[in-house]
Amino acid sequence: MPPRLSPTVRQQRLGIELRKMRERVGVTPKTLAARLGTDLPKISQMENGKAGISAERLRIWARTCDRTHDDGYLDALLAMTQDRRKYWWDSYRGRLPGGIIDIAEMEHHAESLAILHTTFVPGLLQTEAYASAVFARLRPPLSPHDADTRTGFRIRRQHLFTERPKPYSAFIHESALRMQFGGPEVLRGQLRSVLENSERPGLEIRVIPFSVHTFPGSGESLYLARGPVPELDTVQIDLSNGPKFVHADAELRTYRRIKEETAGVALGPVESRDFIRALLKDFT
Repeated sequence: MPPRLSPTVRQQRLGIELRKMRERVGVTPKTLAARLGTDLPKISQMENGKAGISAERLRIWARTCDRTHDDGYLDALLAMTQDRRKYWWDSYRGRLPGGIIDIAEMEHHAESLAILHTTFVPGLLQTEAYASAVFARLRPPLSPHDADTRTGFRIRRQHLFTERPKPYSAFIHESALRMQFGGPEVLRGQLRSVLENSERPGLEIRVIPFSVHTFPGSGESLYLARGPVPELDTVQIDLSNGPKFVHADAELRTYRRIKEETAGVALGPVESRDFIRALLKDFT
């Protein structure tokens, strides 16, 4: 098969893990090519996510790299190689930037999710009116069709809560809860929706009030997706030119610490609901 032109973040991640396995024990691409019965370009394509790898070849790769102990890691990689299904987000390919689509894929496959936002309510919690207003602020401006497509995609992602429920924690700064995307009426509807969502089983809303003077990660948004094993965690960061996905071990450790330290200063779930109810009175 010809190499993939635009591998997804999940396909790239499998390739990253293949390269990590090889480099940790100093195995050369030439050695792996010989063991797998292939050539050097194919090894490069596998490590870049541009070519798939069969379950049999993955097991040979792991044995060659002395990674056969049963810690769940290899099983998780095998599951990635065997998942050839088409998902709902695949119908958006070619209509939306790949990074936006990769967020939905990340959410679907995560064991749990935790997000920190300081400027607006997280996407999985946004109402349609609020999401439309958020996209209206982008520069250069989106066409009405593109804005509608992005809004529809964001709302479709929210089916995760009913179709594939999992633990979800949202740490939202007070500034994000006060930003009036779309005006006071839209914000009121958004705050009510956040309150309703906070009652879902497994869904936790934590507010960081202005009274918390500073906290780790205050200058950025981050989205932590826990994998089947810690080595397969992913962090997604919002940048002006699109989402960035972080897989490096050292960076993952840093973002896990930021998440834990943020949890230490945020209001608890009950106090957060009370805070949002009180905040609603400012916009009525």
